Amino acid sequence: MKKIGIIGAMEVEIEEIKKNMIVTETTAIAGMNFYKGILENTEVVLAQSGIGKVFAAACTQAMIMNFAPDCIINIGVCGGLSKELKTGDIILGDKVVQYDMDTSAVGDPIGLISGINKIYFHCDENTNCAIENILKDKNINYKKGVVATGDKFINDSALVKWLCDNFNAIGGDMESASIGHVCYINNVPFAVLRSMSDSGDENSDNDYKSSLDYAAKMTRDIIIELCK
Repeated sequence: MKKIGIIGAMEVEIEEIKKNMIVTETTAIAGMNFYKGILENTEVVLAQSGIGKVFAAACTQAMIMNFAPDCIINIGVCGGLSKELKTGDIILGDKVVQYDMDTSAVGDPIGLISGINKIYFHCDENTNCAIENILKDKNINYKKGVVATGDKFINDSALVKWLCDNFNAIGGDMESASIGHVCYINNVPFAVLRSMSDSGDENSDNDYKSSLDYAAKMTRDIIIELCK
């Protein structure tokens, strides 16, 4: 892996990585800044996409076309949908799904992406293996599984149950499956490294606000270790 692309939706998710980088070039594309440089002797390109599937997809396509990363890693926080996880624990994507893609009215399974006929996009095994080695070495609690993406901040226990029942999801966010979708059609490996900020229930908005900084720091620190 010669060049790693790193995408976070919010400033809090990327700011510490940027501070640790030697930034050699800053490029503005579609209202987003792309920071090219060196992080722990590894060439990286870092971007803040903005929140939601469209911003994430646009950022990913721009990164691929302009910087040609060998792999893209989506970092940040997300709702933890598994009872085995607590705030700050790591959610490592095994595969991702867009749970709000729904053409079931014409007989398709929920989550199916028409045209390529896929429900899940699989994360890169080599990148996951490297991340898992770090997590085990640092004794960081984590769970590997399905991350479900939709254009909705999850604040509903019924939706959490539905995501678990239908997709066996362990995490819910608003970007990673759209990043996976764009990477898939461009034949670029991708990984999803998220930290639990809340449990997606009716109190998730309060939990998210209180734990955002801590949860975001977890993924930032792991990325820095990965680049080492």
